[in-house]
Amino acid sequence: MSQAGLEIDLKQLVLTPGEFGNREVDAIKRAIGEDFGNYRTLREAVQELEVSESLSPADKTRLGVCLVLMGRYRHAAQVLQQSDGGALAKFYLAKAAAAQEQYDVALENYKAAASAGFDKDRCTLGMVEATRGAGNATGALELLDSLSGPVEQTAEYLYQRGTTVAVLGGNPSEVVALYERAVDSEPTHPGALFGLAIENDRRGNDDEALRLYERSTAQFPTFVGAVLNLGILYEDRNQFDQARRCYQRVLDSYPDHPRARLFFKDAEASGDMYYDEDAQRKRDRLSQVLGIPVTDFELSVRSRNCLQKMGIGTLGDLTNCTEQELLSSKNFGETSLVEIKEMLASKGLQLGQFAGERQRPDWSFEADSMSADEQALLSKPIADLNLSVRARKCMIRLGIGTISELVRHTGDELLECKNFGVTSLNEVREKLTQHGLRLRGD
Repeated sequence: MSQAGLEIDLKQLVLTPGEFGNREVDAIKRAIGEDFGNYRTLREAVQELEVSESLSPADKTRLGVCLVLMGRYRHAAQVLQQSDGGALAKFYLAKAAAAQEQYDVALENYKAAASAGFDKDRCTLGMVEATRGAGNATGALELLDSLSGPVEQTAEYLYQRGTTVAVLGGNPSEVVALYERAVDSEPTHPGALFGLAIENDRRGNDDEALRLYERSTAQFPTFVGAVLNLGILYEDRNQFDQARRCYQRVLDSYPDHPRARLFFKDAEASGDMYYDEDAQRKRDRLSQVLGIPVTDFELSVRSRNCLQKMGIGTLGDLTNCTEQELLSSKNFGETSLVEIKEMLASKGLQLGQFAGERQRPDWSFEADSMSADEQALLSKPIADLNLSVRARKCMIRLGIGTISELVRHTGDELLECKNFGVTSLNEVREKLTQHGLRLRGD
């Protein structure tokens, strides 16, 4: 079938009243999975359906399901609540609620969908995901154990079990084996491919992880995390055009997605960093600016005295100094900080912009004052924190291999790492807090 024919069929499938169930949903997924360009056709058809003057309850079910597939969960829930209230509507209302972290609503609607005749095993697997999302991984495992028969060999069951075991901190080899069995059962299962990609990514198997992310993102609906992680791997390979396409793909479905917007800007900026014949002259000019003494500027007496006590004599010294370090100096307050920032900005510089390149002072724990459990925790590999791909890549770049090495860093030092932003910093701090730890200076 030609691409044009496929587009016409997809549009008719969405707009034409009539039977609409799992078979039609699968046809939409398959069309977009084969050619993501057909996502635009789906979006156009949905927009046309949305502006229809009169929609029957069945039309609203069809519209609501399509909105769920597109990731427009809030609108989908509103439409499905006005639909025919059948099994399909209840099932996708549950999926929309789970995507918005409304897990109680999701569980209620999965049960209602099963009572209305939707496949009970699929509803139970949906409940597994919602229960795990609500923070009850043990309950999710109990739901999985309640299932028996052919469902235990399906890719969705194996994927849900692998993810649940991973959340419970189970044997990583078991998790990988479950994902691999899921992929063997259904080579195009996006969740199983995503999970397997993450496990390879955590182990540093970048080539295999890249291949699996690409396979996962070729499916529809696609896991947003898979698209973002793929973009990050492309960035690490300096393939910025591919990275931008990944982030743009997320933004096409979620225009306000904060991480995708931030990553897109980062990739765009990185891709524009060309080195030409003027590069050396620019570096020389920067060196001259960094060498300008702070005494050349009209600073307040308080600021001047504080900088002198800290041994800061040039603009270069300030670019190696963090905001936190300045504020920690006696008598150095917000007014002086603003004054310093304005002085640097007048020369196109920022406070602490080269702090990550300086020699870091040695800092160690007093091991004698720590319990055996605390010492064992600090010696664990950084992988035990289960950081996101972006945060983990930063750890690699900084040569951080253990939790002990991580907590020797300040937040500002981490922020100086390529592609590491406030979102990743908050994630690191949250993970450390769970273990009763914090970054240096926090």
